[in-house]
Amino acid sequence: MSWHKQLELWAKLALALVASVLFWRPGRKLRPGSSIPVPRKVLLVRPDNRVGEALLTTPLLRTLKAHVHPAPEVHVLVHAKVARVLAGHPDADSVIAFDRRRIWMGPLAPGIRALRRAGYDLVVDCANWESPSVTSALVSRLAGPRAVVIGPSVWPVTRLHSLSVPARADTRNEAVQRTHLLTPVTGGTIARGLSFREPSISESFRAFMAADASTPRAVINPGGRLGPRRIPPEAFAAAARALLAAGRVPIVTWGPGEEELARTVVAAAPGARLAPATNLDELAALMRDAGLTVCNNTGPMHLSVSVGAPTLAFFLRMDMERWGHAITPHRMVDLTSIVDGAAGQGLENRAAEEARSFAEQLTR
Repeated sequence: MSWHKQLELWAKLALALVASVLFWRPGRKLRPGSSIPVPRKVLLVRPDNRVGEALLTTPLLRTLKAHVHPAPEVHVLVHAKVARVLAGHPDADSVIAFDRRRIWMGPLAPGIRALRRAGYDLVVDCANWESPSVTSALVSRLAGPRAVVIGPSVWPVTRLHSLSVPARADTRNEAVQRTHLLTPVTGGTIARGLSFREPSISESFRAFMAADASTPRAVINPGGRLGPRRIPPEAFAAAARALLAAGRVPIVTWGPGEEELARTVVAAAPGARLAPATNLDELAALMRDAGLTVCNNTGPMHLSVSVGAPTLAFFLRMDMERWGHAITPHRMVDLTSIVDGAAGQGLENRAAEEARSFAEQLTR
């Protein structure tokens, strides 16, 4: 860890300790393992600016609506940059776009007063157990001055919770672990799987999807937010050629700044199509319509899984069991050893073989 990252971590820990003193309410602390009354109004808090993190809150939404009776009113607070991801979700009664930059102002921070007036009786700090998320815990405590606040059992943010939930020992899967936070309400019953709203698309994009609709297709998304987690475009081109040989037309999608990357894949796989610029709903609709997605471990991977498209995701230097979705009909593949050990033709061959066998599996 670099020195400035380490300094930032220590600053956050110090903030958590100071906040825990200022907002300590010993009378509201619950015993470990306690259950809580059925909530009337719930706030889920995850002020992270990544698309995947927003989608990882959807199993909690579904769990609250399907397994708590009567179903509570559920609001979800997310970073302003990703509020669009959950807007219109059928299980979210309200999506709150939050600017976390001035949370150091405590109760006077923009947006906090409105949250406090909302009268939540349960606030869930939807962070993980890997490291303390001070911002998420602080927002959760400030938003629910009289609420039960539950969150992951990670020091020192536990001091800001009414009840801290230990991590499950039987899985590292983040979607399951995150939903496990609701155990004090549900008794352990959870709804598995990510979800998304019904996509809203333009007529022009609908026409693009309708072109050659009778031909089996696949979406290839070679980009990703972080370069070190992306396998080379040559490997995606090999996967595209394998899909073409299997009778599927690859449609190569791209995000901001990734058009040249997508064109590189298309140029190396004659017969592949370049998608037009897409928004989140259009990408979701295309993935669902094509019925097969090949991608890196990125936000589009979570989106593809959310709309139920069979997804082949390539992992690189990330915990696949934790962040992947290794459940039918999806397939997660860790290529770290090939990239770090013998990159090049071996990687292209592996990507092509995985794409071919995945396509064949879906046609059986």
